[in-house]
Amino acid sequence: MSVKIAKEHVTGDKELRKEFCETLISMAEQDERVVVLDADLMNAAGTKPFREAFPERTFDCGVQEADMIGVAAGLSSRGFVPFTHTFGPFAARRACDQIFMSCAYAKQNVKVVGSDPGITATLNGGTHMPFEDMGIMRTIPEMTVVEPCDAVSVREVTKLAKDTYGTWYMRLSRKAAPVIYEDGTEFQVGKANLLRDGKDVTIIAVGYLVAEALKAADALAAEGISARVLDMWCVKPLDEEAVLNAAKDTGAIVTAENHNVVNGLGSAVASVLALHTPAPLEMVGVQDEFGEVGPISYLAERFKLTAEEIAGKAKKAAGRK
Repeated sequence: MSVKIAKEHVTGDKELRKEFCETLISMAEQDERVVVLDADLMNAAGTKPFREAFPERTFDCGVQEADMIGVAAGLSSRGFVPFTHTFGPFAARRACDQIFMSCAYAKQNVKVVGSDPGITATLNGGTHMPFEDMGIMRTIPEMTVVEPCDAVSVREVTKLAKDTYGTWYMRLSRKAAPVIYEDGTEFQVGKANLLRDGKDVTIIAVGYLVAEALKAADALAAEGISARVLDMWCVKPLDEEAVLNAAKDTGAIVTAENHNVVNGLGSAVASVLALHTPAPLEMVGVQDEFGEVGPISYLAERFKLTAEEIAGKAKKAAGRK
């Protein structure tokens, strides 16, 4: 598996939703099974160009998220590969039973995309700010749960979802994000990507906080602390080997997620450590709270989802060894 890390992690010039749509179009040009369903949010998802290119393979189901999932399951049963989209809270909460019964339990090939995860919902506020979606989805048997962090990973993970049979949940930030990967990077289900090696502490991050984890590692290096950084883009199945190696090699771990620490990435990592190799663990994430309205800069500070918080927790974890 080849992982190519960008030299500079500046914000990219392409919105992630645009990369997602372009990838869908490219896949549909090569595979007539690819179809797209939406719950009256095609403008928000940036998928109108797909409808223009493939109107016969586009289904806007209206504000009927549960029904949309049922339609997707039916299309899957006829051999199609449906990608569904709505905002994260509506995918995870409103359509949970249909995802469980009609998709996962029925062993269908449906790809559920929930956009604006966590604080990236910004001005849409607490009602639209999913801090629980990843946790809900990872409790469903046989689900694959992923969260890419930049344009390259959105493209490659979307293609991987199409080529891997089963029900998937993908958290998708819509706006542009810091560049983490270069073209040519490969992703493998259940395998974390090593972004930076280190010996004193490991930061395991996902999604929005991957870039912040790399900033934290730079800050720690300036203080003489060597931090390993892993992008755990595939939260389920979790790369347990990478977690155990981190515990063995660095002796301390910090998880960083734009999600509730309850039943999120931190909980998943904690379970692995408790069962196999206990090690000091600190969690950066939402501390069992509801969301609120605000720009992302305010929300990141409000919920302590920052490089400074990650660095502080890394020093605390390393000090507990």
